[in-house]
Amino acid sequence: MVSSVLTKQMVKKAGFAGELRLNEPMSKHTSWRVGGPAERFYIPKDKDDLALFVASLDADEPVYWVGLGSNLLVRDGGIRGTVISPMRLNTIRRIGHIGLYIEAGVPCPYVARFASAANMSGAEFFVGIPGSMGGALAMNAGAFGGETWNLTDHVITVDLTGTYRRRMACEYKVGYRDVLGPQGEWFVSAEIRLKPFDSSDKQAKIKKLLALRSKTQPIGASSCGSVFRNPEGRFAAKLIESSGMKGATMGGASVSEKHANFILNTGMASAADIESLIYRVADAVYQRHGIWLQAEVRIVGEKTEVLQ
Repeated sequence: MVSSVLTKQMVKKAGFAGELRLNEPMSKHTSWRVGGPAERFYIPKDKDDLALFVASLDADEPVYWVGLGSNLLVRDGGIRGTVISPMRLNTIRRIGHIGLYIEAGVPCPYVARFASAANMSGAEFFVGIPGSMGGALAMNAGAFGGETWNLTDHVITVDLTGTYRRRMACEYKVGYRDVLGPQGEWFVSAEIRLKPFDSSDKQAKIKKLLALRSKTQPIGASSCGSVFRNPEGRFAAKLIESSGMKGATMGGASVSEKHANFILNTGMASAADIESLIYRVADAVYQRHGIWLQAEVRIVGEKTEVLQ
């Protein structure tokens, strides 16, 4: 393994301005607080640095983008390849009267608050999404009846050559927690369109949604948010509860007593505990209702500790 000192020297010599970490524990970058190490973990300084870095990667290099890690389970064996963190791509600004430019690393709850402060309406649901804008675009994240791509006008993407492209929303096939578009490109930013506020109490709706979230979800616990997609016309949480899985445990992982579509790391869970419980819950629902729940969370990495 190349030493971190030598690697940093190589990064600097190549003209990269970001930060490269070797064997970075992914437990530091996922909301479940589990996951083995990533072989390489890069934090670009800005968009120019990002383009330079991705263009330096081999064409067959596995690349993963990880924002706040709130919809991600990294297995205990870690990730072979390169993880890119957009945490420093965090610019958000107003565009005209009802537009927002948002980079991939901006946390979704901040989008809701920024829009409110700018007297714009329609982004309040973002307060219920624990991830960043890049992840919200990748999966059409939603909450409280709102969805990301319903607001999206266009996006900026980057590919492995470091080329940026402006893509209109109509270039993507968007569904429930599913987005299909040009292959080999990653979301760098988006421009969304909102509406002017029609209420003098700009914070009222956000406060109401936060109160609802706190009442119905295990806020503050180590989880990824909703684990399963809702089947058409049904609610995953109700199916899980009626299958007797509320409160079920596997090692240090537990199905939330507050919201059955949440799996919690009670403090000592491994990624294997969580993954096993996901399949156990799905099987229980299938045995009871004949419905196979589809995971909303992404599961990546090696199952065993093979990275040294």
